[in-house]
Amino acid sequence: MTKPIRNIAIIAHVDHGKTTLVDAMLRQSGIFRANETVVDRVMDSNDLERERGITILAKNTEIDYHGTKINIVDTPGHSDFGGEVERALRMVDGVLVLVDASEGPLPQTRYVLQKALAAKLPPIMVLNKIDRPDARPAEVLDEIYDLFIDLDATEDQLDFPVIYTNAKTGVAHREVGDDSTTLQPLFEQIVTSIPAPTGDPAATLQIQVTNLDYSDFLGRVAIARVFEGTLKRGTEVGIAKLNGTIQPTKITKLFTFRGLERDEAEEVVAGDIVAIAGVEGIQIGESITDLANPSPLEPLTIDEPTLTMVFTINTSPFAGREGQYVTSRDLRARLEKELLTNVSLRVDDTGTTDAFRVLGRGELQLAILIETMRREGYELMVGKPEIVVKTENGRRLEPLEMLVVDCPETFIGIVMESLGTRRGEMKKMVNHHSGRVRMEFSIPSRGLIGLRGQLMTDTRGTALIHSLLEGWTEYSGEMAMRLTGALVCDRPGVSVAYAIWGIQERGEMFVGPGVEVYEGMIVGENAREDDMNVNITKEKKQTNMRSSSADEAIRLIPPRDMTLEKAIEFIADDEYVEVTPKSIRLRKKVLDAKRRPKRWQEIRASMESPT
Repeated sequence: MTKPIRNIAIIAHVDHGKTTLVDAMLRQSGIFRANETVVDRVMDSNDLERERGITILAKNTEIDYHGTKINIVDTPGHSDFGGEVERALRMVDGVLVLVDASEGPLPQTRYVLQKALAAKLPPIMVLNKIDRPDARPAEVLDEIYDLFIDLDATEDQLDFPVIYTNAKTGVAHREVGDDSTTLQPLFEQIVTSIPAPTGDPAATLQIQVTNLDYSDFLGRVAIARVFEGTLKRGTEVGIAKLNGTIQPTKITKLFTFRGLERDEAEEVVAGDIVAIAGVEGIQIGESITDLANPSPLEPLTIDEPTLTMVFTINTSPFAGREGQYVTSRDLRARLEKELLTNVSLRVDDTGTTDAFRVLGRGELQLAILIETMRREGYELMVGKPEIVVKTENGRRLEPLEMLVVDCPETFIGIVMESLGTRRGEMKKMVNHHSGRVRMEFSIPSRGLIGLRGQLMTDTRGTALIHSLLEGWTEYSGEMAMRLTGALVCDRPGVSVAYAIWGIQERGEMFVGPGVEVYEGMIVGENAREDDMNVNITKEKKQTNMRSSSADEAIRLIPPRDMTLEKAIEFIADDEYVEVTPKSIRLRKKVLDAKRRPKRWQEIRASMESPT
């Protein structure tokens, strides 16, 4: 007899404690041995996830609670990885909506909740971090009810259960301050409130692939939910391709989830989540169905991308020194491989064979892709992020974002001024009398490019910035983005402390002494709006003359550390970021200074153009 099953997804805003809660659930379910060493945030298996402390990829696990099998999908909290969340919601019958008991519902909470309510998934509200000194669970619960009403939730959906948790210590309460010392109230609520999966094990087979994995031994592994019927190992089935054709194949290996492991299974019945190995060529969104009587499911629909970047081969004088994969063929193959597992990305060809337009949800999603490629040994150049513009009924439309900025009260003026120049329109301001203010803006997606770095500088690193795609609006004309120029190296060589000392009063440097440079490489930010060609390799001339003032100590200001995200935010239309496994450099598209257009002319033109 098969166990009763519950399928749930944990959805929340970034850094509200989803992965920490899954950790506690896994520990208390008894899947780890007593002598087993378990790292924190065990579900964040990717190196980048561990370094940044965020979840990037949706992942499956399973726990057993008193004979009930609970399949859990841990989802990302950042809106740039919304495609992962949309797929996860297709696999489950209910959601745990996690909200920080101090910060309250934020933009990504709204986004994932909207998707869950549209899919008619019953929610369990989990107020996490109740141990925070500034926790305000009663007020946050009122804000959650307001959010549900704002999203047109039905009466049934508004009647949600509430659990109060401290995920770090693994405690859940039905009422704040009760005597619970474990997560048992949460487990009981999942079994009680989340409906058992529907589906008839005797019906025609219907399975939908929602995720892909890869194994060196088994090849491509499809992670899917069985909606109807029973899948047995060794049977002949049909794969309903996205183009409408049915491709016959044989199921060689089946796996079900047990904690973080996978167990081989002979058959899987309707309602369970399964990993299918050895099915070559299968893609996300495709269905596995009965070969004799095919009944495919509707393909997955994913929100459209809003941002595009050009990926091209590295053509700098240092090309090929540090990377293993440098040709356009390598670049194309890697992007095509990414498309297999990342359905929210799109890749279009450009007019040339060595450049590709990559379309995604936001700067962070594309930066994570570039960083992953860089660590795999790829060398490439990327251009400035641009928004995707579409035309409907003769009108030119651009994406519009809801932006939430949480900052100390003293910085309200400078934040509003910065957003005003980027066509941001304030919708709401909330002051919780804690010294911080939360402001809500409506702003074109273009206005967000480079905004994070600027606001962090303006607020001395104290601002919290979150954004969410709100819809599409009429294109509002050109927008001047970076009003400063670049300090551009005018000759190849090695940077010298004496030369930097003379240049640093002109602007902020990106390189220190002893760095190899080439003509056209950007070595700093000019304080003025035009670009300045500088000689960073100039050495001090030695003479026999000595004087008290001639040998002044050279004091260098530390250069700005240009991470990949900062570099992508900084560059202008006529610049590239050169990305290699060891270095991140900024450069002009045209390296020769004599052939380079004057940047200040372009800035003036964009500022004077009618909006």
